Amino acid sequence: MITFEDIVKPENLVYEKTSLMTDKALSYCPGCGHGTAHRIIMEVIEELGLEENTIGVAPVGCSVLAYEFMNIDMTQAAHGRAPAVATGIKRTWPDKIVFTYQGDGDLAAIGTAETIHACNRGEKFVIIFVNNGIYGMTGGQMAPTTLPGMKSSTSPYGRDIETMGNPLKITELVAQLPGTYFVTRQAVHTPAAVRKAKKAIKKAFENQRDDKHGLSFVEIVSNCNSGWKMTPTDSNKWMEENMFPYYPMGDIKVDGKLVK
Repeated sequence: MITFEDIVKPENLVYEKTSLMTDKALSYCPGCGHGTAHRIIMEVIEELGLEENTIGVAPVGCSVLAYEFMNIDMTQAAHGRAPAVATGIKRTWPDKIVFTYQGDGDLAAIGTAETIHACNRGEKFVIIFVNNGIYGMTGGQMAPTTLPGMKSSTSPYGRDIETMGNPLKITELVAQLPGTYFVTRQAVHTPAAVRKAKKAIKKAFENQRDDKHGLSFVEIVSNCNSGWKMTPTDSNKWMEENMFPYYPMGDIKVDGKLVK
């Protein structure tokens, strides 16, 4: 007979919550990918032994809640300005490990200039970019990444390319810049996707730790079931069928060389 004491023995331990996630209950909508993204970032930092030397920067939007859950040094930036703040921190303390955690409305709209110029300069930090195709926190407005025909509170009849323009593939854009060293797009909606995303995030932090020349950029395509007005299950299915064809998974640039 297997007892509880047998299960909790160190040699039988299968998974343990990282100490770099606080005990505060996640306040994200059920089914949201932000919580999973938080966890694997913190797991990577702990596994690499970087927790005492890491500074995270998050701006406005759902990403601002990261301060509640990430048990490391964090600082807040104004909407869209996280890459600029991260640049200042990294240049002031070049031995620190620095990362930003940003949504698509923040990074690819009001923060477009900061994102592009930080990538073009080859700043030596990590950008984690969560793309759910909508402004999640502020009411479900159309974002730069909203798909053609996709409805939002500000595009109730769907995104019209003729009047609203095309979705911005910011990850492919920054991959063309000489200052980016590693650019990839991942997801966190299945166990297999989580493993791939964690591997990519680990590579990004290793690049910075090892002083590789350039910026590492990791996009995570996620759902926003509340903004999309879907159940978590339906939103993941919709994401696979609609977001992934437009924003395909995989590495775009590795070790400073384009692979796609």
